[in-house]
Amino acid sequence: MSQFMNKKEDIVTEAVDGVVAASGGRLARLDGYPHIRVVVRNDWDKSKVALVSGGGSGHEPAHAGFVGDGMLTAAVCGDVFASPSVDAVLAGILAVTGPAGCLLIVKNYTGDRLNFGLAAERAKAFGLNVEMVVVDDDIALPDLPQARGVAGTLFVHKIAGALAEQGQDLETVARAARKVIAGTRSIGMSLDTCTVPGSPKELRIPDGMAELGLGIHGEAGVEQVTFHGAKEAVAAVAGKLLAATDDTPHVALVNNLGGASVLEMLVLAHELSQSPLADRVTHIVGPAAMMTSLDMRGFSVSLYPADGGEIELLRAATPLAAWPGVSAIGPVDIVALPDGLTPVSPLPSEHAETGAFLTGCCKVLIAAEDDLNALDAKSGDGDTGSTLAGAARALIAAMDRLPLADHTQLFRAIGLELSQTMGGSSGVLLAIFFAASGDGASSGLPMREALKAGLSRMQETGGAQIGDRTMIDALAPALDALENGLPAAAKAARSGADHTATILQAKAGRAAYINAKQLEGHADPGAEAVARLFEHLAE
Repeated sequence: MSQFMNKKEDIVTEAVDGVVAASGGRLARLDGYPHIRVVVRNDWDKSKVALVSGGGSGHEPAHAGFVGDGMLTAAVCGDVFASPSVDAVLAGILAVTGPAGCLLIVKNYTGDRLNFGLAAERAKAFGLNVEMVVVDDDIALPDLPQARGVAGTLFVHKIAGALAEQGQDLETVARAARKVIAGTRSIGMSLDTCTVPGSPKELRIPDGMAELGLGIHGEAGVEQVTFHGAKEAVAAVAGKLLAATDDTPHVALVNNLGGASVLEMLVLAHELSQSPLADRVTHIVGPAAMMTSLDMRGFSVSLYPADGGEIELLRAATPLAAWPGVSAIGPVDIVALPDGLTPVSPLPSEHAETGAFLTGCCKVLIAAEDDLNALDAKSGDGDTGSTLAGAARALIAAMDRLPLADHTQLFRAIGLELSQTMGGSSGVLLAIFFAASGDGASSGLPMREALKAGLSRMQETGGAQIGDRTMIDALAPALDALENGLPAAAKAARSGADHTATILQAKAGRAAYINAKQLEGHADPGAEAVARLFEHLAE
């Protein structure tokens, strides 16, 4: 897979320079490239306890992204997923440690423990007061003698960092750090492995599966489970955390392992708030990318039973954008719609034949979801099928609220339902189509003429004409041919939809931004949906 890098040998040094250059002067780096890569606070005066952490690169924004007021004093950066050298760690310690001493915060991996540990001993030989704590928050492998250090490390950085910023002594800061380590529990899940720069991707996790309890260096998890969705994913993680924690109030740190979108992470946060953990989670950090595993498409949850004082330390101000802050978590607050926006629905009425007819049409759109999305991916954003299928599902759910026995009111009710449930321009245009068709029917127009009146109003509003490569190319000829029966209308709709695959310049919709080569041979998804509907009706 292509990556935005120059040479893999230079990716860490160039990234460190990028962090420093973009810091607005807050940060600096020690000399000694490329073997010594240490990011330090540029304003540090050694009057307070220094906090030094680090490890292999590839976990950004950890660790350099957390260097600043109220958190780390220095971060020592190794190669990707590799511990920094003893000399690099020692350089960081010597650069920032004064009379107040230094706390090393180390994740529990053999290389990090050895290199940071030896550097600490050498620093002590220089007469410096150095303490070291080792984070071991991962609960994925309960039989492992040495649990791994993962995203729970961020609790230690923030709480210890806030205490150091207050001017607390080394003994106090180290004691607080050890308390956090003892109480923190973490576990992660991913749908994919990470991509190490310059190396082929390991295709270990099959489609339809997720890996529970994998490490932040891409290490295999405790098990692979069938992936059904966000709810089940959070439930699996919550189950492990429930067994490893008590029912006291906790803070949850929801961490993006690098490849999940912000949208997905918000869904995971929602599911966490609805999960069995909700009763014991009072505050949340994130969701955000804090300790990543390059581009791993996964997440982790860390829990810590913070007391009131520790929550205030987590809330203590820091200018670092990488720290998302801590917030109380609670129910979703719902505010009533303003006057005039609460819809006035027509009186529902039953009509079995109409209900079956509408349900059949909706099922056609639901069945076509993947095909229409694939078509739309060629000329748009790949969501036409999902948009139409979502509207179809909403109509089926609303069937008992619709005036099925009054076709005039039914058109208007469908338009109202689509305006509320169907997003994008297509939702607005179809809502206009059905509302105007209802107006036409109420004025005495026959069904076909009422639908044509709706089409005319939709074209006036949207501006699309035949030949512009939209659903109009199938809908207009179908309505014209409807006077000759549904088979003729279906044939006309199919002909119009197929013709859009030969139109190399769209004049409306997102396809208008796509070049001719990408459009050629691919029908417009809206026109294809119309053709499938009429073909269903003609059967």
